[in-house]
Amino acid sequence: IASCLVGSEMCIRDRLSDWLNLYTIGLLLEYVISWGPLALIIIFQPEIRTVLETIGRSQLLGRHKVLTADQRERAVFEITTAVEYLKRNRIGALIVIERNVSLQEYIQPANKIYSDITAPLLEAIFFPPNPLHDGGVIIQGDRITCAGAVFKTSMNPNVSKKLGTRHRAALGVAEETDAIALIVSEETGAISIAVDGNINYNLTLEEFKIMLLEELKPKMEVFYDADAVSYTHLTLP
Repeated sequence: IASCLVGSEMCIRDRLSDWLNLYTIGLLLEYVISWGPLALIIIFQPEIRTVLETIGRSQLLGRHKVLTADQRERAVFEITTAVEYLKRNRIGALIVIERNVSLQEYIQPANKIYSDITAPLLEAIFFPPNPLHDGGVIIQGDRITCAGAVFKTSMNPNVSKKLGTRHRAALGVAEETDAIALIVSEETGAISIAVDGNINYNLTLEEFKIMLLEELKPKMEVFYDADAVSYTHLTLP
């Protein structure tokens, strides 16, 4: 079909150029038809690459969005181990875990990592000499997607003025999305979790671990079936 269309276009082009004696235009049209698609690909190569990379990464990471019980426990263990180290050494940190609402707008300009979640890697990212330590880490499923992410800070006037930039950024992303934001205070070593537009401040390590495990569990929604006069539970990622 494509060859027939190209053949038809070339035939029309030749007849028009012959009829109007526009041989130069005919030659130009031949070059445009022959090399135009290739030129477009070359010109828009960065945009095409970005779109394909985004689609590829989304499909790759989508398999890990719903974690098994073992994967959840492993991720929480690694994160809690890192947080314990950061708390003890008073190293500031911001870790954001994506759930159903995409964080692509924050991932795109950040430094990509695409690595397994490990405590040593998280500790290294936030260690002060590291140029990425001031930004946030984003986790998708059981993978660290990027570091050095910058989030919008909360504009809530009711937020305590004692909270610093990390806490306000964590609260901001928790207000805009359903993400879980984990914070370690650089000044006090206090650990907190921001979720659903609220911040749970100065948790114990055990409280932190229990809350994180609970938030990572698949959510249960109840649907009422009027015909069957019964309730149906559906597990959502």
